[in-house]
Amino acid sequence: MAADPTQLSIVRAVAADIAMRQDFDLDSIEDLKLAVDETCSTLITLAAEDAVLSCHFAVDGAGAVRVSARVVAKSASGADEGSFGWRVLTALVDSVETRVEETEGFMVHIDLVKSSAGAVDA
Repeated sequence: MAADPTQLSIVRAVAADIAMRQDFDLDSIEDLKLAVDETCSTLITLAAEDAVLSCHFAVDGAGAVRVSARVVAKSASGADEGSFGWRVLTALVDSVETRVEETEGFMVHIDLVKSSAGAVDA
C-alpha cells in the first residue's frame, strides 16, 4: 500500500482480524493493533516520496503473530530506538527488531512478534 497515514486503518483491521482468529484476548488484540499502527507510522515518517509500505503477517506454530513491515526510506537513519514511540512499541509486543538494508536506496525493516495472553471468554 502507499506509505500514507490514510492507509493505517487497513493495516490495523488486518492485524485485529488475524489476532481474533488466533483467539487472542481483547487486550492482546488491542496491543497488536497499536503495535502495528506504531510500526507503520514510524515507517511512513521515514519513507521516501511515493514509497510503498509492505506489511506481511504470519502466524507461527505456537499461535504468535509475526509482523514484518518495510519501506524504502529517505536516508539510512532507520527507526529511532530511543523515541517514546519505540518504547511504547516494545512494551506492546514480545519482541521487536529493526534494521536498514542498503539496496536500491535504503530499506528500513521493523519486525515484531505478539503472542496471545489468553483465549477470549465465550
